[in-house]
Amino acid sequence: MRPIILGVLAAFFFAATFVLNRMMEIEGGSWMWSASLRYLFMIPLLVLLVAGRKGLGQMLGEMKKNPAAWLVWSFVGFGLFYAPLCLAAAYGPGWLIASTWQITIISGSLLAPLFYRTVHTAHGPMQVRGEIPYRGLAMSMIILAGVALMQIEHARELSWQAALFSILPIILASFAYPLGNRKMMDVCSERLDAYQRVLGMTIASLPFWLLLSGAALYTDGWPSQNQVIQSGLVALFSGVFATVLFFAATDLVRGDMQKLGAVEATQSMEVLFAVAGEMVLLSAPLPAPVSITGMLLIVIGMILHSYVSHAKKMSSGA
Repeated sequence: MRPIILGVLAAFFFAATFVLNRMMEIEGGSWMWSASLRYLFMIPLLVLLVAGRKGLGQMLGEMKKNPAAWLVWSFVGFGLFYAPLCLAAAYGPGWLIASTWQITIISGSLLAPLFYRTVHTAHGPMQVRGEIPYRGLAMSMIILAGVALMQIEHARELSWQAALFSILPIILASFAYPLGNRKMMDVCSERLDAYQRVLGMTIASLPFWLLLSGAALYTDGWPSQNQVIQSGLVALFSGVFATVLFFAATDLVRGDMQKLGAVEATQSMEVLFAVAGEMVLLSAPLPAPVSITGMLLIVIGMILHSYVSHAKKMSSGA
């Protein structure tokens, strides 16, 4: 029960990101400041976390070995992930962004052929190209149907141009996030833990965030005090609390694929928490019945995808 509770708490803090980004947008804050401030605030928080685990020196040593790879894949995994999400928040409510973001499960599956895994055979270890998990992808179609329902309903209220800006950036982010993170995992192999890798990627993506904040300063001036505070909360809630809670939950069930699937399925709660958060903090109305149906399809699809994926791993002896 404890891993499930930790997973739900992680989903709650992850959902805060979508609600706070929407709040900043409604208050007139620049999406560029919302994106860059989060990562600028995350650096000191993560430095304290990694230094407390005595992993700072090892992380810096790994970054020096291949700085070009760190710069490129950190830009892809963090820059092309979070900046588009903040841009999308200018065109759609947080619950819609949170729900649409779940298509990253599909995007991640489609990226499988770009990566190799080591298989031990009678002739020694071999590198085998990853395969698209079609069984899990079939379950993902339920998620895609849910997203389509919500976007159709949303498009009725806005111009098609605004509707496209609320989904196209998220599609870009949904591919960039798993691609950048998986490439960095290949670069680091198993020499760094997740906290060290996240800090290293945050530092390596710093040039992009400085450029983005410079553009925000030129076009919109300095951020308001509220936006600075809210961006700090996003960094704390999502970058530290949610990440630590989710890693702690997965660590507790490591080796048990069925329980791991249950923990991963708790992240579907992000959608519901985002709806509740906007209703409480922004006095947002309850989404239309069509959108609610779409949300339920996404939650069901995420749960089924997680269990099918891990059931396959168990049956194959992985």
